[in-house]
Amino acid sequence: MIATDSDTASGGRPQPWSLDVQRSAAMSAADVLSVLDSGRDGIGDAEADRRRAIVGPNAVRTHRVSGWAVLVRQLRSALLALLLVAATVSFLVGQRTDAVVIGVIMAISVGLGFLNEYRAERAGAALHDRIRHRAVVVRSGQAREADVTELVPGDVVRLELGQIVPADLRLLETTGLTCDEAMLTGESVPVHKSADVPAAESGLGELSSCVLMGTVVRAGSATGVVVATGPRTAFGRIAVGLGRRHPPTEFQVGLARFSTLLARVAAVLTTMIFVINLTLHRPILDAILFSLAIAVGITPQLLPAIVTTSLATGTRRLARRRVLVKCLVCVEDLGNIEVLFTDKTGTLTAGALALEESLAVDGRPAQLPLLYGLLANEATVSPGALAGGNALDQALWRSPDAAAQPVADYQRWDSVPFDHERRRTSVLVDGPDGRTLIVKGAPEEILARCQGELDPARKVLDQKLTAGGRVIAVAARPAPGASTIGPDDEHDLTLVGVLVLSDPPKSEAAEALARLAQLGVAVKVVTGDHPAVAGHVCRQVGLPVAGVVAGRQLAGIDDDALPALIAATTVFARVSPEDKARLVRVQRLAGRDVAFLGDGVNDALALHSADVGVSVDSGADVARDAADVLLLDKDLGVLADGVTEGRRIFANTVKYVLMGTSSNFGNMFSAAGASAFLPFLPMLPGQILLNNLLYDVSQIAIPTDRVDPEQLARPAHWDLREIRRFMLTFGPLSSIFDFLTFAILLSVLHAGATEFRTGWFVESVATQTLIVFVIRTHASPFWRSRPSLALVLSAAAAVTVAWSIPYSPLAGALGFTALPPVFLGVVVVLVAVYLALVETTKRSLFAASDLRSTTAQRVRPSHERRQHRRAARFTTR
Repeated sequence: MIATDSDTASGGRPQPWSLDVQRSAAMSAADVLSVLDSGRDGIGDAEADRRRAIVGPNAVRTHRVSGWAVLVRQLRSALLALLLVAATVSFLVGQRTDAVVIGVIMAISVGLGFLNEYRAERAGAALHDRIRHRAVVVRSGQAREADVTELVPGDVVRLELGQIVPADLRLLETTGLTCDEAMLTGESVPVHKSADVPAAESGLGELSSCVLMGTVVRAGSATGVVVATGPRTAFGRIAVGLGRRHPPTEFQVGLARFSTLLARVAAVLTTMIFVINLTLHRPILDAILFSLAIAVGITPQLLPAIVTTSLATGTRRLARRRVLVKCLVCVEDLGNIEVLFTDKTGTLTAGALALEESLAVDGRPAQLPLLYGLLANEATVSPGALAGGNALDQALWRSPDAAAQPVADYQRWDSVPFDHERRRTSVLVDGPDGRTLIVKGAPEEILARCQGELDPARKVLDQKLTAGGRVIAVAARPAPGASTIGPDDEHDLTLVGVLVLSDPPKSEAAEALARLAQLGVAVKVVTGDHPAVAGHVCRQVGLPVAGVVAGRQLAGIDDDALPALIAATTVFARVSPEDKARLVRVQRLAGRDVAFLGDGVNDALALHSADVGVSVDSGADVARDAADVLLLDKDLGVLADGVTEGRRIFANTVKYVLMGTSSNFGNMFSAAGASAFLPFLPMLPGQILLNNLLYDVSQIAIPTDRVDPEQLARPAHWDLREIRRFMLTFGPLSSIFDFLTFAILLSVLHAGATEFRTGWFVESVATQTLIVFVIRTHASPFWRSRPSLALVLSAAAAVTVAWSIPYSPLAGALGFTALPPVFLGVVVVLVAVYLALVETTKRSLFAASDLRSTTAQRVRPSHERRQHRRAARFTTR
């Protein structure tokens, strides 16, 4: 954005938010700093606050919840339009009672939907407010971590491996920096970056002297100055045009297919009823209103509210356990997990690395390996704080002996940062012994580049690795005259010694692993650590080690043979980021639902590939953005809670679905059949809508219901074939009892039209509502499986209201009449016999084919849809 008159202050100086990234790429670093009124020490806190007040937070979009927007979405319902037409027609032709009833139902339906969705939106916004990204920013010469939303033009920011670039930056210094810019440019190859001004004007994908918001640091490190934030960035200009709605998940697709199934049934019944009523020469208006009422009656109007309430309730429960779910529907996805790939550090172990020993080549204590480890280090040390670097680098600085090391006697000339292919870090330093190249990294990588007798060192390494220690090797060689270094210089080294770090196993890990095993979740450990160390830790926490495979072995195994290897293996060690992603991808293609738990940049590919990506709040930015679920504590026990919660939500959602396919379908089919032979409508349109309203309101408490342990033991998926089977079993059963009720009312009790409608109304509400206690469990209701108190009270209230209406002052206006005691006695008996028969039929049906363990009609969201969903999430604050 080029500065305009309104962008300038006194003296014509452009304001600090007016510099476009492409313009800054063509300017020298000094000129950019001058335009931004900044320097290499950054700006002060007061100046940053002043600029933020003008340019706003560094966020493309914030999670503001609009009640009006939620209300508008409720009013867009096609079902609501049908009700509005029915109410309008009724009012115009003088049937004002029906119009009022329909209007009340519309108001209650919209109100319930609004309250549930608004609460869910507020819950989602609250969760996003707790998800933070951090960046190392230099303010007044002091480096510290700050929330990325606090960055302003002129801030100096340090970038490291795995970090998501927090704003558009003009680079000031770089060390082997490459960035993945595929999100913006589509270029799959990481782009090399430099602080030098490019020779020619470049397009967005060729800005070698700048890095762009949302791209990922794939290698190296850098320092840059912020030139644009929020919607003024290149990413922001693209992101503001994206829609906020995410592509559907498997759970949502299953709901949509179920709704489509019911819509087809409703269309057939509605058409059939309309034709029958016209054939019988009934008034067209009555035929239309009755047909619309049937269509409404068979539709599970509160299904979205039930699902949203269940998901929001589950999300709040998990939030209390310090689990943040980025998207509500991911809670249900979490319940489908069958295989969990997880890293070791911080999950099975405490994640608190501590230096145990600094040893010479012969295994005796020595300080030189620690000194060289501090020199070949990417952590930034400032008064009272450590910033940047990995956990190992920071552990070396926290060791008691670190303060005594003469680090100040050395001057760093150049460095090659750590990357996951080389698995080592190199620095070129000047010190008392002259110019020296120091290399620190994985023992096998360092030893392969060392000369001399290494057998004693290998014995020390084997001893420490077998004991479960994390071992880092340190080597060096003189480098007189060298001014720069690269990976090709890491040769002919002399081994200096090893650093042994400890990371004790978590005391609660064994219990969490046992819970996951009970839930049917197979746990696989994927780690960059040594195979011996990983296997030792697994045995310490009680995870049976069926097999250990090193990353180099995976290259020789094709994808067809890999699923069998995964099933027979517990630990995958020394694996690359590509290996992790491949393991996840192959396991998904084999038909298993996969979760991946990781927190590093090397985990990002696997997190993207998994059905559910799980990271931690303290993880790398790229890992947190790739994840669906964030753990504020890296605890497998909390993850087991998430799996249980997801399965509970699905089980309760299915309860409502099965009720809709049994009682709704049966009752509406009965109404359709009765209209063909009765000389009057079996129930008035307003009465059908009132019936449906009472039934739906009684089910609001379903999300609070208890779920049987056996329903939580294994994952479940949508299976429309079983739902159709349930519909075709219990729907006709419900209709049979309705027709039996018709026969008794007409032939035995000689009921007139009003008494008939009243008798069927109270019987219909009772059977529709009370059936939930039968189908909510595979066991005996109330005895072996107790429903929640809220569900009992809501169902009892609905039945009580329905049976009280005929005796209330509203009875006449609604077309009801008070029933004689004998009528009520007959209805009570019919309801009891119906529920008993449903219980018997349920047992035989579930015995033949358990709804949750049959082969599911699974709809897996595509990898591209998952990528789009995560990209959309990154655009929000």
